[in-house]
Amino acid sequence: MAVGATTRSNRNLRVGLYALAGALLMLGMGFAAVPLYRIFCQVTGFGGTTQRASLGEAGAVQITNQPISVRFDSNIAPDLPWNFAPSQVTQEMKIGERRLAFYTSENRSKEPITGVASFNVEPSTAGIYFKKVHCFCFNQQTLQPGQKVEMPVQYYVDPAILNDPDTKNIRQITLSYTFHKSADQSGAKPDSGKAASKALDPVSPAR
Repeated sequence: MAVGATTRSNRNLRVGLYALAGALLMLGMGFAAVPLYRIFCQVTGFGGTTQRASLGEAGAVQITNQPISVRFDSNIAPDLPWNFAPSQVTQEMKIGERRLAFYTSENRSKEPITGVASFNVEPSTAGIYFKKVHCFCFNQQTLQPGQKVEMPVQYYVDPAILNDPDTKNIRQITLSYTFHKSADQSGAKPDSGKAASKALDPVSPAR
């Protein structure tokens, strides 16, 4: 009886260890899925995720005669006491032309807060062709109490959009941002009230 009980105990222990290992594996895969999914979206434009381009890449793009309109949208998560809005409603341009747009943010609270922006474009199929050269969304942004800033985004629409049967007839793209309170508030430190209204990260003029 003692031998049988020991055998069953060992078997149950092994089963428990296998189950624990399986649970840890699934948990690890869950954490890994987030960055992998983000990379997948950035590479493919899935879900309207925009792309990044260097100044060199942007300068090599041939401007077409095909016009397109970009509309700007803004949203604020409930946990962030900021005002956030585009400084322009729409911009008209030629496909391939680089343009510069601004959003305005203001911290309405009495403490410094770091925010981070999520973004996408609609229609989502245009995401892979919407190229950002410079954007406030690439980094976290810290605003002091009452501070108001202009946040630039420099972009262009890749002429390859005209060669895609699913996107060649698109005439307007909506660029949408949602600002959230960052989980990392280590950079949100008071600056003794010296903050003033300004433009963040000035960029070179668009051509």
